[in-house]
Amino acid sequence: MRRRRFSLPLLAAGALIAPLIAVALPGGIAQAAASTATFAKGSDWGSGYEGSYTIKNNETTAMNGWTLEFDLPANNTVASLWNATYTTAAAHVTVKNPSWSGSLAPGASYNVGFNIAYSGAYAPLLNCKLNGNPCAGGGDQVAPTVPGNLQAVPGDGSITASWTASTDNVAVTGYDVFNGSTKLATVSGTGSTISGLAAGTYNITVVAFDAAGNRSAPAGPVQVVVPPPQPDTQPPTKPGTPVATPDSRSVALSWAASTDNVKVTAYDVYNGATLATTVTTGTSAVVSGLTPETDYTFTVKARDAAGNSSVASSPVSTRTTKEVVNPNTLKIGYFTQWSIYARGYSVKQLDTSGTAAKLTHLNYAFANINPSSKQCFITNKAAGNDSDPNAGDGAGDAWADFGKGWDAGNSVAGTTDTWDQKLAGNFNQLKQLKAKYPNLKMQISLGGWSYSKWFSDASLTDASRKALVSSCIDMYIKGNLPVIDGRGGAGSAAGIFEGIDLDWEWPNSEGHLGNVIRPADKANYTLLAQEFRRQLDALTATTGKKYTLSAFLPADPAKIDLGIDVPGLFGAFDFATIQGYDYHGAWETQTNQQSSIKLAAADPSTPDRQFSSEIAINAYLTKGAPKSKLTLGIPFYGRGWTGVPRGTTNGLYQTSTGPAPGTYENGYEDYHKLKTMAASGGYTIYRDPVAGHAYIYNGSVLYTYDDPTEILRKTAWIKAQGLAGAMLWSFDGDTANGELMTAVDSGLR
Repeated sequence: MRRRRFSLPLLAAGALIAPLIAVALPGGIAQAAASTATFAKGSDWGSGYEGSYTIKNNETTAMNGWTLEFDLPANNTVASLWNATYTTAAAHVTVKNPSWSGSLAPGASYNVGFNIAYSGAYAPLLNCKLNGNPCAGGGDQVAPTVPGNLQAVPGDGSITASWTASTDNVAVTGYDVFNGSTKLATVSGTGSTISGLAAGTYNITVVAFDAAGNRSAPAGPVQVVVPPPQPDTQPPTKPGTPVATPDSRSVALSWAASTDNVKVTAYDVYNGATLATTVTTGTSAVVSGLTPETDYTFTVKARDAAGNSSVASSPVSTRTTKEVVNPNTLKIGYFTQWSIYARGYSVKQLDTSGTAAKLTHLNYAFANINPSSKQCFITNKAAGNDSDPNAGDGAGDAWADFGKGWDAGNSVAGTTDTWDQKLAGNFNQLKQLKAKYPNLKMQISLGGWSYSKWFSDASLTDASRKALVSSCIDMYIKGNLPVIDGRGGAGSAAGIFEGIDLDWEWPNSEGHLGNVIRPADKANYTLLAQEFRRQLDALTATTGKKYTLSAFLPADPAKIDLGIDVPGLFGAFDFATIQGYDYHGAWETQTNQQSSIKLAAADPSTPDRQFSSEIAINAYLTKGAPKSKLTLGIPFYGRGWTGVPRGTTNGLYQTSTGPAPGTYENGYEDYHKLKTMAASGGYTIYRDPVAGHAYIYNGSVLYTYDDPTEILRKTAWIKAQGLAGAMLWSFDGDTANGELMTAVDSGLR
């Protein structure tokens, strides 16, 4: 298992992502002296696709800068683009070379990759130009012929148009369908059905175009009248019998979906005869505000846009549990240094989402270890590509930590940072958050996936351990930051962090490529933790304040055996989180769950690859870890695959063709985006209520993730096991109103 850390600090994000491999599509032969941009289409998941342009300099002199332009078909948007900068104006996209690749030598190529989101049918990109010339090389000036035999047939709120193919001296790329001057669709074939039309008269024309942007004269117009829609009087089918997971004051429900002749638009959940809640996305709901130790009966009705309701599902009866309030239950979350960039998630959103009020501890990720001194340090240096074994060497983002100025509108305190402040950035926002929530404990987290390389060296000797611990306490607990660009200085960050979280991934086991590992890591990790405990306690004796020490520990029993001295470590820790996710992911070709409570009965994994939270927690308990110090990690993101056949398991345990498309990394997606995907249509939510996991699947793309229903199931298990609480990774994956954090909080009460 592995846990990834994503950083987009000082260099453009595209520098961190490997270029796509371009495969030239059929087309005309470009003139030898003309530079070209060749399009390649990769994976298509029904609501978007992966594509690229390979720019080649066919000139005899260097190309000093380049501009690539193309138009998006209707209902298409650029979801992400890497290895270049880009802007959009309406449907027109302009892509320019990045600052780190300003010149392209004669004969050299450069690849720009992107994800395009679309609704309806796939349509090709239009009107491609490179430096103002056709992308095919500048030689094609011949327009396609006019499409023939245009016909248009009205339907219920739709028009189906068909025509015979145009011809072209190179190749016809696609067709635009218009109503007057309004484009209705762009297609690659010789027909199109346009749905969602209002009743009325339409004048349909069709224009063919080629890769060079040449366009034919229009075929048509053909006039067609769309009649008023027939009233929908057919109700949806009966929903499946709900499955109930009770807590003391809430019940999580899930059920099999209804079908409808048009579309199911909502589900009404009834508590007895009373409407308890309505959901418009998915087939699950959480009914809150209930009384402990009380019997309840729930049913579900499906509803369509016309207001037709199904018959009620078969009822499910359940009883809420006894309320056991534990004021010491831990609710820990990670704020990632880099969330302020592409994700646009700031410390203020911890406040506005209601998340901060529900936390006991906040871990700030991540501090790094200097590759030379093997001590804590802060600097401004971007991390390299994650496939580089030296990616994290000397990397840091002091600007995000304490350099960036925040304005009043984006500040926790509603104040604007000034140029002469010694402390700004995330650290100052955390300081403001702490002032608002004085009981919220904040810790600096050391290491993580990308920054664990030098733990082994830093913990190797008594002298190196003492130096590392002293430097971390001095910098983060005492707040003696280095002065960088006028910010920082002695004591500038004092009082923010009250503890240290050790995130060594992994002692004496493989982690990030290039990590230093040695058999002595297991013993040295214990000695390192004990040294942190000694120096923190010594500081307590001086200041009178209690300082916490925690850790993030592996779930894989093999990694535990190799690198974790359970009795020795837990004697030093106040608590430790056991990895509750990344059990499986797209580094494997077979789909599976990533965060199941129990091992599913049908899991086909070999014994060494069978993982679950129950297996992980039991591995620590049998080695002597106290339940009172164990917390379980909960993911606020999902792991996914594409090219997944349905098989007999609706995509689960099937062989994939690779990672699913993701906004920041293929195979990885934040929860709030997965929720939107699930609501957009085409995806079905599947659950295993016995093993405790969920996934969405659309016939090709499968993402395994936790939603509020699964989190309530998981927190109920945490309480039943008598564990100390839960940890979440990470805040920026949640919705704007913090619905996952609310589920964690509700489930642990």
